[in-house]
Amino acid sequence: MSDMSAPVLQVNAVSKRYGDRAVLHDATFSVAAGERVALTGPSGSGKTTLLNCLGGVDRPDAGMITLLGRRIDKLSSDDLARLRREQVGTVFQFFHLLPTLTAAENVELPLQLNRIPLPERSARVAAALARVGLSARADALPSQLSGGEQQRVAIARALIHRPALILADEPTGNLDSANGENILQLLRELTDETQTALVLVTHSPEAAAICHRQIHLRDGRIVD
Repeated sequence: MSDMSAPVLQVNAVSKRYGDRAVLHDATFSVAAGERVALTGPSGSGKTTLLNCLGGVDRPDAGMITLLGRRIDKLSSDDLARLRREQVGTVFQFFHLLPTLTAAENVELPLQLNRIPLPERSARVAAALARVGLSARADALPSQLSGGEQQRVAIARALIHRPALILADEPTGNLDSANGENILQLLRELTDETQTALVLVTHSPEAAAICHRQIHLRDGRIVD
């Protein structure tokens, strides 16, 4: 694991309200390159709100979020979109693959958005699908893939542009236990190989167990 003195992600006293309701209070932590951190806690504890703030989907009302030394809470919408496109990968519970694109086309999408030349895109997509064991399914549509296969495509897509940070929201929540175990093993191996930081929201003890540490939230506060 990389030197903790230069974290990929720094979160300092981040708070968030929706109307009169405070959902996040003074969240502070950092994540190093190659480190996996689980956000745990009961439903309504603020985990997803915190994840949305880390990904720039929501803006905090107070505090600072720094990714690779840049204050994402202060970026313009265009600069934030560019940073997210280049440095953040996301894995969701329900996969969020585009239904009219093949597995390969779904994986390729971040490279297209980042204007990577076609020959390099093709080579990287082929390598990514091979790494997640789906070379033979490259031309399949999401509807032709099992849940476990769809999630492997989603992981390949999240990592294809070599981001500094992966955000995962209950990535095994829609899978049976065998497929969930395979996905967790894949996430652990790939983040070790790429030294990508991972922040994982989960209710699953098995998912939390692949992480180097857990941050537990209750009522919007980090309690340990």
